[in-house]
Amino acid sequence: MHIVVLIKQTFDTEEKIVVRDGQVTSDGVKLIINPYDEYALEEALRLREKHGGSVTAIACGPESCAEALRTALAMGADEAIRIEPSPGDDSASIAAAIAACIRPLAPDLLLAGLFAVDTGAGSVALQTAERLGLPHVSAAVRVEISGGKLIADRDVEGDVATVEVPLPALVTAQQGLNEPRYPSLPGIMKAKRKPLRVTSRAELASGPTAPVTERLSIEGVPPRSAGKRLGGGSPAELAAELARLLREEAKVL
Repeated sequence: MHIVVLIKQTFDTEEKIVVRDGQVTSDGVKLIINPYDEYALEEALRLREKHGGSVTAIACGPESCAEALRTALAMGADEAIRIEPSPGDDSASIAAAIAACIRPLAPDLLLAGLFAVDTGAGSVALQTAERLGLPHVSAAVRVEISGGKLIADRDVEGDVATVEVPLPALVTAQQGLNEPRYPSLPGIMKAKRKPLRVTSRAELASGPTAPVTERLSIEGVPPRSAGKRLGGGSPAELAAELARLLREEAKVL
């Protein structure tokens, strides 16, 4: 089997988000593989160990995301591809680039994380599958390959649904699918010799695709004001004062 895993480099979940001049600054920030993508990568490695084949990790991003791809190689991926970003990229243009990169690889299975922890979005993998004409199984907590078909258990609001789709297909990984391994020292050393290819947008078969959305601004969350304690009146008076504060200050009524 040839399995492709989509990787995104994100801020460490413990990092503080700082907005400066209308942009999120990454100065001094620790960057990691999106945790849900780690579940996808681990599952790809387990399926390769069981069925044979190879695993390719793909990311679209700046030169710094090569570190995340090297981590994927150290965990056990066979090769990695970094697609160079384009100004103004949105989920649609990134998905178009990833689909153009994946199409000639003709993978048997495409794996990705359920969503990215930095934006809370999970649409790039879905748009990629749509462009490639692949069926999609979301929020998988168990994956099995049998008889040329994929059988998966999906997390559905606290319950589990079992589905079966033909291959090739996309699976997005939910927390609980597995426990990702740590890169071993031999794996880290081998990763330095594994291929990491860089692809420009111009090299892709479809060429660059224009974004369909535009980000106008980014604003930080305003500092939380001190709480207020109401007292010294009857329950009716306190309720009236609370309603006034919610209406005039909190602007929620």
